[in-house]
Amino acid sequence: MSGVFITFEGGEGSGKTTIAAMIKEALTQEGYQVVLTREPGGVEIAEKIRDIIHDVKHTNMDRKTEALLYAASRRQHLVEKVIPALEQGAIVICDRFVDSSMVYQGIGRGIGVDEVYQMNLFATENILPKRTIFFDILPEDGLKRVYTNKDREVNRLDLENIEFHQKVYQGYISLCDKFPERIVKIDASLDIEHVFVQVLSKIHEIL
Repeated sequence: MSGVFITFEGGEGSGKTTIAAMIKEALTQEGYQVVLTREPGGVEIAEKIRDIIHDVKHTNMDRKTEALLYAASRRQHLVEKVIPALEQGAIVICDRFVDSSMVYQGIGRGIGVDEVYQMNLFATENILPKRTIFFDILPEDGLKRVYTNKDREVNRLDLENIEFHQKVYQGYISLCDKFPERIVKIDASLDIEHVFVQVLSKIHEIL
């Protein structure tokens, strides 16, 4: 595959979704072919799975069911959208990927990072991004953004207690240490323009 696969990661309210749209616009203006997508979702079947996972009524969902649904959504999204775009030479920017499952289900839900990682390597056939950008912001600060942004959807994971989100945050920090050649950290607590400049610089480094 001749394209470049880049993923954005971070806790709730980290700003990665907003920055992803800005990065797509900037890179497109520079002449690159850019595909912006998200997980869970990105294609019809995966979006339907997203609806099931994020439905605030599904509080009784088993933790392994949740992890498997994410992996199933990821598989469909990858084969239907991501891989074809990479084969055409595009830059694919994906809002969340395997790292999200490792921290949210592996650590937050207590399933185990390695268990979730192996499940997802099966789903993705070992495809991982060339670079992952982690939007580093304390969970308390990110959640404040969530609750003050009336346009943002509030999903089932947003409603978890602060201890859950703190576990997720620490999980991301541990992944940064575990995969330093792939994951780069940016300060997401800054204003949006400064975050945008940081991210664009990191992407330019690999293009």
